[in-house]
Amino acid sequence: MQSTATTPKEYMDSLPEDRKPAMEKLRNVILENLPDGFQECMAYGMLGYVVPHSLYPAGYHCDPKIPLPFLNVASQKNFIAVYHMGVYGSKELYDWFVTEFPKHSKYKLDMGKSCIRFKKPDAIPFELIGELVAKITPEQWIATYESNLKR
Repeated sequence: MQSTATTPKEYMDSLPEDRKPAMEKLRNVILENLPDGFQECMAYGMLGYVVPHSLYPAGYHCDPKIPLPFLNVASQKNFIAVYHMGVYGSKELYDWFVTEFPKHSKYKLDMGKSCIRFKKPDAIPFELIGELVAKITPEQWIATYESNLKR
């Protein structure tokens, strides 16, 4: 479900009432823990966190006009999703997250390559998401991205 919102505030305002508290808390946790240099925006109809062109002029290889994607958050039809490209691009980070998740949640991890799905808003391990977000600086993400791109 891609939103037509053009700003993060507009996106948050458009959410169903039952999703707003969890999405607001998730957004706040991300903003509080996101290393300096990343920028919040709307990307792909979701809240996006990117490496801006001012730090990485090359942009995203699929479309260089787009800043380098790092993290997206969306309220989908049946779940809240966190799309974390660092988990997809770094086996070490993926392994850390998979190991830590059961320590923070009584629910089974529902995860794709970069997508972490939460069917119940109260099942989001906010502290763990904060730790995950804080683990990669823009410079580290650029290095990981470029190393994977060259493969």
